[in-house]
Amino acid sequence: MKEVTLAYGRHGLVVAVPDEAAVIRPTDLPGLADEEAAVLAALRTPTTGPPMADLVGRADATGLTGRRRRPPRVVVVFPDLTRPMPNRTVLPPLLAELERLGAGPDAVQLVCATGTHRRATAAEMAELVGPDIVAGYGIHDHHSDDADHVVVGTVDGTPVALDRRYVEADVRILTGFVEPHFFAGFSGGPKGACPGLAATATILEAHSPARIADRRATWLVTDGNPVHDFVRAAVALAPPTLSLDVAINRRRRLTAVFAGPLPQGHAAACAYVADTAVQRVDGFFDVVVTTNAGYPLDRNLYQAVKGMAAAERVVAPGGTIIAAAACADGLPAGGPFARLLAAAADGAALAAADGDSEPDRWQVQVLGRVLQKADVWLHSDGLDDAAVVAAHLRPVADVGAAVVEALAAAGPGARLCVLPEGPFTVVSVN
Repeated sequence: MKEVTLAYGRHGLVVAVPDEAAVIRPTDLPGLADEEAAVLAALRTPTTGPPMADLVGRADATGLTGRRRRPPRVVVVFPDLTRPMPNRTVLPPLLAELERLGAGPDAVQLVCATGTHRRATAAEMAELVGPDIVAGYGIHDHHSDDADHVVVGTVDGTPVALDRRYVEADVRILTGFVEPHFFAGFSGGPKGACPGLAATATILEAHSPARIADRRATWLVTDGNPVHDFVRAAVALAPPTLSLDVAINRRRRLTAVFAGPLPQGHAAACAYVADTAVQRVDGFFDVVVTTNAGYPLDRNLYQAVKGMAAAERVVAPGGTIIAAAACADGLPAGGPFARLLAAAADGAALAAADGDSEPDRWQVQVLGRVLQKADVWLHSDGLDDAAVVAAHLRPVADVGAAVVEALAAAGPGARLCVLPEGPFTVVSVN
């Protein structure tokens, strides 16, 4: 037997697995020696397009009339509490550079891209961006249901409504981190604005059952992916002035920084991440152990579906997926995800396209698809057994014991795969 540390919650989970288990991780690159300098270098010499200084302009410049121009109104968008974006690494040099260019705290508003996720508490926001930024800057936590959205156009006949603060800013800066995404191809880039800052109706169309069910709505695919195509077209109606994307390693340190206009800068980041995330194997596995990459990605079961979808790629039909996700926030309870889970009789019902007017329907749909391929067992300290069963999963108290049981049930010669970083690894079967 050998010990493997799974990314679970804040501190990890050590499990013993058979020596012959295939343990598959993304290529873990070293962190950059000077992360702050790398962010500044990207802003000053972007991957494509002009430097940020040319885009923002100096606040002390004067126009033809000789009058001093006002500082530009700048919005900086950052990922919410469900993402492992190192905001406390990226935002300080970005904000310092804006201030050097004449856009200080009075001219800059930070906007948290929540999509349909819950808003952060005051303590969570301080942890997310740092207490100094909370004290020094105005921060708006986006809410998709409020009335403060502006229609900027239509995509496929659907009105695209984005947060008014973003739309009306003179300078729009999106920040994000790029990882493989189970139905949008990759995270980062345009996703910061849509779904990040979109109204609920816009988000529902971006994640419609038909788009999610399309075979091209999958990992690593952007062009021709109906989800990403909608997102890209929606954001092009009110494009960011600059998109700043980063790649990170398992210690959440920056490994690369990309800046530039969309879609070029984001495309470069996606290509970089694909080189490290994709791993190849020979054949499917009877049992797959997966995670949702630990905190904060595994803070609820809704998010943890990503890790199950990562295992879906490599589990044999009729096999078993054993997922480990802390789920400190529960399902979460009381929201549409929980209601849709409770209303469905089984995995097939989850995968059906009913209830397409409900937020979170897309995650239920993906979970149903996974359950139609394999049984899913779940280890979680944040959910009791009744909640796990109600989600159509089997609760397990001990991951190691569950592995032994699942392998025995699969019979002689059963193959085991372990994905310690869950959705950070995209496994392709030869």
